[in-house]
Amino acid sequence: MADSLDGNVLAAKSFARFGVTHMFGVVGIPVTGLANRAVQLGIRFIAFHNEQSAGYAASAYGYLTGRPGLLLTVSGPGCVHGLAGLSNAMINTWPMVMISGSSDQKDSGRGDFQELDQIEAVKPFSKFSVKAIDIKEIPDCVARVLDPAVSGRPGGCYLDLPTDVLHQTITESEAEKLLAEVEKGRVFEATKAPPSSEIEKAVSVLRKAERPLIVFGKGAAYARAEGELKKLVERTGIPFLPTPMGKGLVNDDHELAASAARSLAIGKCDVALVVGARLNWLLHFGESPKWDKDVKFILVDVSEEEIKLRKPHLGLVGDAKKVLEMINKEIKDDPFCLGKSHPWVEAISKKVKDNVSKMEAQLAKDVVPFNFLTPMRIIRDAILGVGSPAPVVVSEGANTMDVGRSVLVQTEPRTRLDAGTWGTMGVGLGYCIAAAVANPERLVVAVEGDSGFGFSAMEVETLVRYKLPVVVIVFNNGGVYGGDRRSPEEVSGPFKDDPAPTSFVPGAAYHTLIEAFGGKGYLVGTPDELKSALSESFSARKPVVINVIIDPFAGAESGRMQHKN
Repeated sequence: MADSLDGNVLAAKSFARFGVTHMFGVVGIPVTGLANRAVQLGIRFIAFHNEQSAGYAASAYGYLTGRPGLLLTVSGPGCVHGLAGLSNAMINTWPMVMISGSSDQKDSGRGDFQELDQIEAVKPFSKFSVKAIDIKEIPDCVARVLDPAVSGRPGGCYLDLPTDVLHQTITESEAEKLLAEVEKGRVFEATKAPPSSEIEKAVSVLRKAERPLIVFGKGAAYARAEGELKKLVERTGIPFLPTPMGKGLVNDDHELAASAARSLAIGKCDVALVVGARLNWLLHFGESPKWDKDVKFILVDVSEEEIKLRKPHLGLVGDAKKVLEMINKEIKDDPFCLGKSHPWVEAISKKVKDNVSKMEAQLAKDVVPFNFLTPMRIIRDAILGVGSPAPVVVSEGANTMDVGRSVLVQTEPRTRLDAGTWGTMGVGLGYCIAAAVANPERLVVAVEGDSGFGFSAMEVETLVRYKLPVVVIVFNNGGVYGGDRRSPEEVSGPFKDDPAPTSFVPGAAYHTLIEAFGGKGYLVGTPDELKSALSESFSARKPVVINVIIDPFAGAESGRMQHKN
């Protein structure tokens, strides 16, 4: 029928009508038509080589934009592969929607092509999941997964689209009626805010504190709270400590930044205002001995359940930006400021200067063969040289990410993406693609360990295909942590002549991988070679892989997580 449309078109229309502009995924039976229809309707589709990387891209896109990142997968194994991204979004509390095709409903339980109970499979990793069992349900189902992805604490949602539903048809007038009804009926959850009495209590606790500290994380970054955070820090003179992806909300070089005095800051503070960061393993669960046993936590979180779980001295449930606005207003009416000569500020400042001086002394040395510090310093200086808008830095790998967290400087919000709350390796290229798509005005620089890079290295072809301004720097030390780390007694048994479980091919030519697809590759082993490669690639703003050869014995097993082994 000339005036009819199928489920693929209706799904694409629904996503476009409800504000979706980008989709990531891998096409195939039965969703290729949905991808093509989405492109026709103005949704940019970024096609990947595997659903895992596409899912990581969708999760990061949700974080960077505040809108649900969409992942499209085929049925069965495609859905299972996509769970990597969906689970990553849930743990990091980023808005994402995974859409998977599924087998014909009439053949359920009979062993249909790629058959799987996908609704059951996604349950542990999604806030909400729904299957459209008829074409007329598609618009409502689309709205029902988009809305909870961003409401309250953000997270992942799932939409199941069976093959038979995608092939069903309705008239265009019926479709328009359904879309209009759903659009009219959408109700968005109001932004939560704590009562003014709780704000007064929080300010009173901060005012009376002798050694206060402000801690903030990627929840504050997601809430676009940087303006209010900077105002609070500068109005009160309280030192601050960002979690890794909170870096840049207030410039890392700010005089009240306590990152270089982290142990002192968390070990001695008596009141900690924690904004958009969970008291999980990244913050030592808020417990002694890392924290003082008597520290008072004021926890700002959009999730009431999170606050109940952590049992802080005071919990403020609400959007981070809104809560900080209220705190700043309360302080403005009765201001206080610690001042540079305050003993606590002086102690933090002295420790920062001492530690930075020691680090800079190490960084100043040109060590060849490269250790981790020498190339990281050169990369830091090159990134800072770009100015504003600052590049988005993506980083993964045990030693590479750990050293990068200490050395690389973030000057603007939401410009650092790394392994995150779940410590996920393999996110690199997916995150790079998401960052380039979400922030087309910014250069994207990935600083990768060779192991982390290997998870998604084939996606360099995706970089070239879409002509994305991404420079991938691989710290190549020949393996996981740096090649063969076994003691002589461990090299035994019938397969003792095999490479060590941590070893890769020494001197692997990672830079040639991108050249196979028309991109540019560099092999570097000296400071001058690295500086030249960075200068050329940053100026060109085209897909590049820089293969940095590192001394295989320069790193430590598990980076700074050795106690978890």
